[in-house]
Amino acid sequence: MFTKPKTKTLFLSSLLLSSTFFSQAHNVSDGYQKPTDPLVIQNLENWQDLKFGLFMHWGTYSQWGIVESWSLCPEDESWTQRKPEHGKSYNEYVEKYENLQKTFNPTQFNPQKWTDAAKKAGMKYVVFTTKHHDGFAMFDTKESDYKITSSNTPFSKNPKADVTEEIFSTFRKEGFKIGAYFSKPDWHSDNYWWPYFPPKDRNVNYDPKKYPERWNSFKNFTFNQLNEITSNYGKIDILWLDGGWVRPFHTIDQNVEWQRTIKVEQDIDMDKIGTMARKNQPGIIVVDRTVPGKWENYVTPEQAVPEKALSIPWESCITMGDSFSYVPNDNYKSSQKIIETLVKIISRGGNYLMNIAPGPNGDYDAIVYERLKEISGWMDHNQSAVFATRAVAPYHDGNFYYTQSKDGKTLNVFHLNDQSTYESPSTLIFTIPEKFKPKSLKVLGLKNKTQWKKSGNSIEVTLPKEKTQLKYSTVIQIMK
Repeated sequence: MFTKPKTKTLFLSSLLLSSTFFSQAHNVSDGYQKPTDPLVIQNLENWQDLKFGLFMHWGTYSQWGIVESWSLCPEDESWTQRKPEHGKSYNEYVEKYENLQKTFNPTQFNPQKWTDAAKKAGMKYVVFTTKHHDGFAMFDTKESDYKITSSNTPFSKNPKADVTEEIFSTFRKEGFKIGAYFSKPDWHSDNYWWPYFPPKDRNVNYDPKKYPERWNSFKNFTFNQLNEITSNYGKIDILWLDGGWVRPFHTIDQNVEWQRTIKVEQDIDMDKIGTMARKNQPGIIVVDRTVPGKWENYVTPEQAVPEKALSIPWESCITMGDSFSYVPNDNYKSSQKIIETLVKIISRGGNYLMNIAPGPNGDYDAIVYERLKEISGWMDHNQSAVFATRAVAPYHDGNFYYTQSKDGKTLNVFHLNDQSTYESPSTLIFTIPEKFKPKSLKVLGLKNKTQWKKSGNSIEVTLPKEKTQLKYSTVIQIMK
């Protein structure tokens, strides 16, 4: 029996979306089903150890410096206004957008440079957009010529033309877990947006029940592309499926605004897709975003952090800048804000998937490398309190945030102050769990022993005058 999922609002005020991005917001639904496959359970447990990942939205749209794909969608014109120089009419705009394939030539593409910077910053997994909603494949699909390896694309002559292969193999060699983002809807496909009808919104523009052969062709096309990704690109740990409006009609939650736009059945046959993916990649985590059930192995709040710890596996995908796609002179978050966000996420039991968008030249902005270098300095001292940890009550108390080692023998207490520049106070007083009996305590990053005393469930730590190395936060590690 199907129970309509209820939605939870999971936003912190400090990370509320700007109006620009509300159309992309995702509520997180109840109805989580724990996997039963032992390999998936183990992979999910290992994934929860990783804590910090790299997300990359990249495609031909980077040449215009616009929001990825969404300007093609009529319903979202309010926040993705098309520029007049890109086309006076909608049809002219689409033509010019799709012709971006013919000028896409990111000759500075060097995935080793990205891998080195991400690894030093403590990132442990990567999720790359193999195909976004616009349908342009960043991998060598045989199902379409709208792809980076097509002779229509200048970069196809480059030995690194199959960027998905290059990114996955390079990151994998450095120990990263590999995630493949894939959009279930495909606005380039004639079997999703049939040219016979104009598109009205993000959904399929015909009724699949009236035209079952066309919809079956689209289902086969999607299945074949996902078979290629999970067969031809080595070990893949996560299949990250976006476009939650492509879903069985009975799973629609009428409490969610964007789901109310779904008027027709768009069942893509996730059982067939998921079974194939698990056959090709035993134990792979499948993330069918916002569609509760056995193929949503973890949930993915976007541009926001849950207010409280969740009892299910989850990951916040949040941009380093303001946009998921490359925008010239983007407003990149400070290292202070990134580390604060990481601490808040892990204290609530989640992972932080931070999006960095490569530009049309195939590289990040210089400021991105500055940020990653600053984060790496903090990670050098504090990584033992971050990775392979789990949430522990009280989770968050004032300016203090908590994690614990999986064996429960080590308690980590992070002090933040939510100021633009962190300054550690001379004395820190905080509570610890009632049953935790501390034997030793140290402040990560400080070489000298730290003075501390316990009174009931409260600990008072006295910090030395010279504590300049306590940048961005103070992290106290307590062993029992």
